[in-house]
Parts: sequence; C-alpha cells; structure tokens
Amino acid sequence: MRDYDEVIAFLGDWGPFQRLIFFLLSASIIPNGFNGMSVVFLAGTPEHHCLVPDTVNLSSSWRNNSIPLEMKDGRQVPQSCRRYRLTTIANFSALGLEPGQDVDLEQLEQESCLDGWEYSQDVFMSTIVTEWNLVCEDDWKTPLTTSLFFVGVLCGSFVSGQLSDRPRMAEYGLKIATTVALSFRSSCLNLSSAGITDMPHHTQSFPFWGSKPELHSCVEFGRKKVLFATMAVQTGFSFVQIFSTSWEMFTVLFAIVGMGQISNYVVAFILGTEILSKSVRIVFSTLGVCTFFAIGYMVLPLFAYFIRDWKMLLLALTLPGLFCVPLWWFIPESPRWLISQRRFAEAEQIIQKAAKMNNIVAPAVIFDPLELQELNSLKQQKVFILDLFKTRNIATITVMSVMLWMLTSVGYFALSLNVPNLHGDVYLNCFLSGLIEVPAYFTAWLLLRTLPRRYTIAGVLFWGGGVLLLVQVVPEDYNFVSIGLVMLGKFGVTSAFSMLYVFTAELYPTLVRNMAVGITSMASRVGSIIAPYFVYLGAYNRLLPYILMGSLTVLIGIVTLFFPESFGVTLPENLEQMQKVRGAEPEISVLQDEKASSFWQQSPCLS
Repeated sequence: MRDYDEVIAFLGDWGPFQRLIFFLLSASIIPNGFNGMSVVFLAGTPEHHCLVPDTVNLSSSWRNNSIPLEMKDGRQVPQSCRRYRLTTIANFSALGLEPGQDVDLEQLEQESCLDGWEYSQDVFMSTIVTEWNLVCEDDWKTPLTTSLFFVGVLCGSFVSGQLSDRPRMAEYGLKIATTVALSFRSSCLNLSSAGITDMPHHTQSFPFWGSKPELHSCVEFGRKKVLFATMAVQTGFSFVQIFSTSWEMFTVLFAIVGMGQISNYVVAFILGTEILSKSVRIVFSTLGVCTFFAIGYMVLPLFAYFIRDWKMLLLALTLPGLFCVPLWWFIPESPRWLISQRRFAEAEQIIQKAAKMNNIVAPAVIFDPLELQELNSLKQQKVFILDLFKTRNIATITVMSVMLWMLTSVGYFALSLNVPNLHGDVYLNCFLSGLIEVPAYFTAWLLLRTLPRRYTIAGVLFWGGGVLLLVQVVPEDYNFVSIGLVMLGKFGVTSAFSMLYVFTAELYPTLVRNMAVGITSMASRVGSIIAPYFVYLGAYNRLLPYILMGSLTVLIGIVTLFFPESFGVTLPENLEQMQKVRGAEPEISVLQDEKASSFWQQSPCLS
C-alpha cells in the first residue's frame, strides 16, 4: 500500500508547480509580519507632560517652570504626570515673584494633569496613546492592548482548529508541528492523509484548477476557504479599527485581528506542508514562511516612518491584504484533504494540472480509490491530556517543554515590542529587529541539519541570554553597543524559537505527539500575553527588562540540557520508547540511525 507522497512522486520536487505554491503561500504571510508588530507604532507612547492651558495667566518664567523635573536616564526631564498647582503659581506670577529665586519650587504643592497632556510630535504625530490619553493613571491600558491582541491569537488557534479539525479539535496545532518535525525523518513520513487532514470540509470550484464542488449533507470547509476567510478577517477588522471611537472598541477589534492573523498563518502553513513534497516541506516550514514573515516585519517601519498618524498608518497596513485576493485563482485546495474526504476525482484533477505545469506526463489513474480508501480508514487511538503525565519521565519532559516554550516566547516578543525603549531611532531599530530574524532562521535551519538538538537550542539560548545581561554594563554614552547587544540577543532567541516545533515533536511518541506540541504551543501563547508587561517595566528602569529576559533565557537554556537528545534517533511510537531525561537514551541500531538521518543526504533543496 503506497502513501500519498509515493503516489505523486512523479511530479518531482521543485518544478514550476511547487515553486508557485511555495512563493505564493509564503508571500501570503507578509501581512502577518507587519500586522503582528504594528502595535509598536500604533500604541507608541511619545514624551509628554501636563498641559498648562493658555488661558492661565502666567509669566513666561512661571510657564517654563510649571512642570516639576525628575531624573531619567541620567538627565533632568519634565515629569509626565504631575504639575505645580496652577492657582498657586498664578498667584506668585501676579505678585511678580520669580521661580527658583523668590520661591522654592521643591516646596510647592503639586497636582495631577487635570487639563490633559501635551505630547511631543518628534517621533509620532498621533497614536492610540495620544488619541485616548493612555498615560499616567491609564498607562496600564497600553500593555493590556498588546496582551489582548495575543489573547486573540490564542483564541484564533482554537477557532482555526475547530474550522480545520471539527472531529478532533483538541489536536489542532500539533498536526502542523508534527508535519514539520516528521519531515526531518524520511522513514517516518508515511503519514496517512487522515492523520494530517481528517477534517470534514469542502471547497468551491475555481477556474484555474478546474475542480468541481460536490454536494454534501453537512456544512464543510476546505483549507483554501479557511485560508482566504482568515485573510479577510485580518484585513477587514484592521480596516474597521480605523473608525474606533474608544480604546475599548479598538482593543476588541485588535483581538479579532489577532484571531485572523494566527489562523491565516497556520492554514497557509498546513496547506504548504500538505501540497509540497518531502524535500521541499522543510525549506518551506523553516525558511519560507518565517523569512517572509520577517520581510513583513521589516516593511512595517518603512510604512511607519513616512506615515506617522496611527489611523493613516493602519489604513496603509490594511491595503496590502487586498493583493492576496488574486491568489484565490492560483492556490489550489489540498489534494491530501480532498482524499481524506474521498473526493478522489477533484484531487486527481489538481495533480493532473500540476503535472501539466511541470511538463510531466501523469499516469492515467493517479489515485487508486481502493488503495487510498484502505489508507484513509486507519484510525488513531484516542489520547487524553493526562497521558502527558502518565509516567514521571514524560511528566518531567512535559513540564520542561512548557517552560521552554513559554520563556522563549516571552524573550522573543518582549525584545520585539521593546524597540521604542531602545536608544536611537525607533524606525531603524525596528527594521534591524526584523532584519536580524532572517539570518537567525537560516542559522537554525543549518544547525538542525547537523548538530544535536538540545545542545544547539541550549547554545543559542545561552548566547541570547548572555548578551542581554551584558547590556547593563555598557556605558550610557555607547548606545550603539547596547543596540548591537540587543540585536544579538534577538538573534539567539529567534533561532531557538524556530527550532522548538521540531525538537518537541521529536521527543514524544506518536500517540501523544500531537497533544504534546499543542500544549507547549499554547504555553508560548501565554508567554506572548505576558511579554508586554516585561516591556512595561522599562518605564521604571530601562535595564530591568533586559536583566529579567537575559536571566530567564539563560535559566531555560540550562533546563534544556536536561532534555533527552532526539537527533538521529527513530521517532518513538509509544510511551515505553520515550527516551529518559538527563541523557539516559535507549539503545538504537546503526541501521535505524542511518535511516533516520538519510533525509539530509536525499534532499536536493537542502544541499
């Protein structure tokens, strides 16, 4: 009995069809890059101080000294949330007394900003902070805005999971991760399409691929429909945000944008891994979507530099989503998914079109319904979350994995969101923060090919955490050194983050692998929700976020060393085959090791 990959092997690995799917799906991720990090500029907090109305009769000297001073980063600056009581200084001004000479300013009574704030427009013309005065007593709303976006991302994971996997919603995101991780193992890639795509959906016809919809008795969806629906959610609700009349309205809409963003990313990821061949799958999942996300991230500061009003910036970031509409006529439905729905004729039409595009003569009958029916009838044993704690060994690995995902996520998102607190130009720093991700992804890809997993991940975490801890010893005059260290820290954390799906999926046996990666991926969402509050600490001490992030990153790097090694080892199929913590690994044969590692020598795209 042949699997799907063997059936379509005649298409080749990197023909015009595969290149088209690779680049179109990767390009669809670009809006995710600038939408995901847009809050850096949409919710930027400019320098501000209490407004002193022009109607108050003050001399120029008293008006210039109406705001108390405080020490910040080694220099005296006006306080952001306090002013001297206006009635008092107005009386002193009327009497002709001079501040600092006739009146001791330190003894004057102060009051809050009763008339609002005056905001600097040196960096931002307007943001949601200036729109709704999210400062002083309301400054907690700014990190909450970002956190609720990531709450939307977390909810979007469940929603897209329900749309993509109605019968087994709980296993949603792990199927994606398992597809990626298993692509590293040529001996373990014989996945039944039901195992990856066992989801009740259907697709509409589309002219380029010529498939015809079938009628079903229940409401169904397909990969393609969900992909474009989530694109529409992300683009549509981003546009509606422009018309927000309150912070509450903006934040609710922002959470919905977060739901669409992760759903779009996930479905594009699944569609690519299901359509592309084994050898291209790894490049797509590690370099394709990640690099194009970074490109979107780098485009964001370019938009923000020229458009400094938050509403116009949001409009500019929304419009590129419309360019995804023509992709409907070029991106096909997943043949794997169609086969799982027993729609063999439609799947065969797509493969025939692909063969024609690749100038290859396809067999008269590509999919044998009897053979694929037998493959599709395979059922997985039911598993429960408690199976992740069934033994002391698997429970220990699960707890360490949750810590690894959560703290790595905190480091990645906190460093990305903390760009406005760096010295220098915020737009250049944001661009560098996105740019450093590209070599980080390439480095992770190269390291995963040749080196042991736990030492590789621990090494880049030690690197990232160590350089972040060095930020505190850099003299204040050497700002460029601080920025360089932060970018090197981002490089290490990003490299580690991009390796986690592979590492975690390789650790767990087949029965609980999907569940395990789903739980740990959820932990990373929790980390992203927490991350804005690490940035918030920078308002009290600029170095505090780096000290905390550096310390936690080094700590989780140490924890990583206690994981079992998975590189060059056959994937476990049951709990008994799981390796032990502290390196107590089961014996494997040389034949197994060679078989597990053979993928790297076979792949033309990775050499």
